[in-house]
Amino acid sequence: MKELENLTESAGYTVVATVEQVRKAYPRFQIGRGKVKELARLVKEHNARKIIFDNRLKSVQAYNLAKETGVEAIDRFQLILEIFTQRASTTEAKLQIQLAKLRYESAHAKEKVRLARMEEQPGFMGLGAYEVDVYHEAVQRQVHTIQKKLKQFKRKRGLHRKRRLDLGFSAISLGGYTYAGKSTLFNALVHEAVPTGEGLFTTLSTTTRLVNLLGKRVLLTDTVGFIDRLPLTLIEAFRSTLEETIFSDLILLIVDASEPLKEIKRKHSISLDVMQKIGVHGIPVVTALNKIDLLSEYEIQQRTDALKDLASNIVPISALHDINISLLEQELVKHLANYIHATFSIPLSDETLSFLSWIFNYADVKNVKYEDDYANVSFEAVADFADKVLGRVKQYGGTVKEFVELK
Repeated sequence: MKELENLTESAGYTVVATVEQVRKAYPRFQIGRGKVKELARLVKEHNARKIIFDNRLKSVQAYNLAKETGVEAIDRFQLILEIFTQRASTTEAKLQIQLAKLRYESAHAKEKVRLARMEEQPGFMGLGAYEVDVYHEAVQRQVHTIQKKLKQFKRKRGLHRKRRLDLGFSAISLGGYTYAGKSTLFNALVHEAVPTGEGLFTTLSTTTRLVNLLGKRVLLTDTVGFIDRLPLTLIEAFRSTLEETIFSDLILLIVDASEPLKEIKRKHSISLDVMQKIGVHGIPVVTALNKIDLLSEYEIQQRTDALKDLASNIVPISALHDINISLLEQELVKHLANYIHATFSIPLSDETLSFLSWIFNYADVKNVKYEDDYANVSFEAVADFADKVLGRVKQYGGTVKEFVELK
């Protein structure tokens, strides 16, 4: 219920009352008749304009609740869709959300049209003029159009990914439960300001930046946050965005350490479950226990010990106050692909000077010495990229002097 309240406030609502009931779901209203009367009284008393259920509501239940209370009733899934709609800033994110909405509408179209014909209720207006088959067909056409557009974004992202692989950059993806501090940590690592905020789901689109981790150039990607019971429709809609995680060399999983231990374990488990659903397998994980500035030394140790058997490579940090960020960077670099240290000598010409400039942009150049008409260069890079560099050195008549794998 606390999480539902946080979601509700993130959508811009003010919670005026809460109602709970533990019982078998009642087909007509989801809750019992007595609770429906209590709900109607609370709506009138607080002048509420919406009822939000944590449970999944059937169309007929939402219709009956609206009829009894006079206001629209929505469930957790629809609430998350509202938040996503408000937070989406890129064209791709907007299309993904629209796709999730249309899939939801398609699944409920027949029942909603039938109910709308009976009598107008909040949340059911404007559908009465549609025949079921016409309405359903219109939704399917829109779904098809959006899917075609999203394929173009996916193709473009694939080309970018191939380009990055050709350049030899390692890739790290940030993952974790929503509001764990992913974007704040992203900012701390890249020294930039992507949007952060008090609400849930501040980040809905991937943001990728080239960063320098202890001399190693890597690509860092911030992705959408996870949440308990993230609807499969939304996971499917955002799969193309989340798949950046699948193609990473390393996952940096952020956990909010300031919460009670039981809650930390629950959210960590959910994050791992979502990662599994999107197809993350066999990728190393470093776990950042964030917000330790809110804890005592004893509490930090307690949480670290409690998670040792559940989480991998734990580093307690505070992204907001830059605590232990250098330790985190050291841990990240340890789990990246082995780098090659190489030294070569190459004759100088307009062509090789352009080549050297390219190496400076995409490798960690340690030393350059110019002697007569030659340049002696030492650099470090991932193995594939180092092989490409040294292959071109030989094409230009250069000599490879050293090639050592760094552990």
